[in-house]
Amino acid sequence: MEVSEKHPIQHRFIAIEGNIGAGKTTFSKMLSRDFSCELVLEQFTDNPFLPYFYEHPERYAFPVELFFMTERHKQLQEHFGQPSLFGRTTISDYFFVKTLLFARNNLNEEEFRLFQRLFNVLNNQFPNPDLLVYLYRPVDDLLKNIRRRGRAYELDIKPDYLESIQKAYLSYFRNLSKTPVLILDISGISFWEDSLAYKKMVQVIQKSYPPGYHQISL
Repeated sequence: MEVSEKHPIQHRFIAIEGNIGAGKTTFSKMLSRDFSCELVLEQFTDNPFLPYFYEHPERYAFPVELFFMTERHKQLQEHFGQPSLFGRTTISDYFFVKTLLFARNNLNEEEFRLFQRLFNVLNNQFPNPDLLVYLYRPVDDLLKNIRRRGRAYELDIKPDYLESIQKAYLSYFRNLSKTPVLILDISGISFWEDSLAYKKMVQVIQKSYPPGYHQISL
């Protein structure tokens, strides 16, 4: 892609976030490919509790969230614990704080208090992103993408669940004052098929933003 040659990504660490089905992993992979970035992808398929959680959320919420937290911590610790190859940009398809946001949504009060204590011990061990990008889509878009990719354990996810996750993300990001947070509204856009839309997304994240909350619609 020509854009990468003329306008390289200046940020050293970019976290791409979004709801389930937003396209964060796809976008991260495309950025890594086109800009030769180091790529950190969440290994969600390794979580043995995930299929059971969607069937029996109250029973499996705590083990599924605990597994996610420990695996994300291990992955980020291994990545940032070694020098970046040639000083390349790191693209991650998650922000460690998602661990807390999903837990708050999924756990009961007692479970969450314990979980938060563990999270607080682990959370300060990684650098903050130079840019945090949240790919915003309405719930109807998310459900369409979930059906399109066809993961069996996701097909029964309810709109209310996606809405509650979205609200948790946006509420947290509005109060995040030390990191540039970019809410990128890509409603109705299949950027993996639309090269012009993808190019616009790239141009947006190539810019610098002051710390705080920013919102852009394509």
